[in-house]
Amino acid sequence: MTKFNYYKLSKAKKIRYLKLYQKNCDYIVFLHGFMSDLDGKKPRSFLKFAKKNKLGFLALEYSGHGKSSGKFTKGNISKWTKETSILIKKIVKTNKIIFIGSSMGAWIALNQFKIFKKQIKGFLGIGSAPEFLENLMWKKFSKKMKAETIKNKIYNLKHGDYIYPITLQLIKDGRKNKVLNKKINFKINITMVHGQKDEVVPISYSKKVLKIFQNSKKKLVVIKNGDHSLSSPKYLMLLKKELKLIIN
Repeated sequence: MTKFNYYKLSKAKKIRYLKLYQKNCDYIVFLHGFMSDLDGKKPRSFLKFAKKNKLGFLALEYSGHGKSSGKFTKGNISKWTKETSILIKKIVKTNKIIFIGSSMGAWIALNQFKIFKKQIKGFLGIGSAPEFLENLMWKKFSKKMKAETIKNKIYNLKHGDYIYPITLQLIKDGRKNKVLNKKINFKINITMVHGQKDEVVPISYSKKVLKIFQNSKKKLVVIKNGDHSLSSPKYLMLLKKELKLIIN
């Protein structure tokens, strides 16, 4: 059974996280997607990978996600980025970092590059979705949807069996967190993995991420018939294979 921990950001706010402590070694930092959590297959799979390869591991649930405290509607990219950096400083400390960003997690990861410049060793993106709030949501809202969001400060967006409460402050904050217009000059290994049949985020977003990196060893892997989550056993095996190549 996986044992979770809680980190108190304040008296009323705590963040649930998974960790594997290893002394003086590289750390995998897994960052999940929008309205996701750590109860899925990917966090546990990467935790097992870390154990097998004698690496440290950290994964957290942003406020308003999973069993972390706080309301989802009060959160935004800036807050989730800050919470991530706080946990990294607390758990990973000065060890080297290999980021794994799943969907929105890739956006949160990219925001960490300006904070942990000297520590980052590699980056694996899975269905990467930086700046998705503006480009894949707001710009696709009808005039009626936009008007309702502005009036009520929130819009309950239906997608399949899910309802996503999209707040106006979340959209506005996303505009303050642009990452695709800034070059990153790092000599690291970067691999973007994207499902060919991803109906949530276009493959072009993984390509956009690769474009911003200068002097890095870059790779795009498009998985035939792959979906957005890439959580089935065969896809997880492929992801771990790519992760091993990044580390080595």
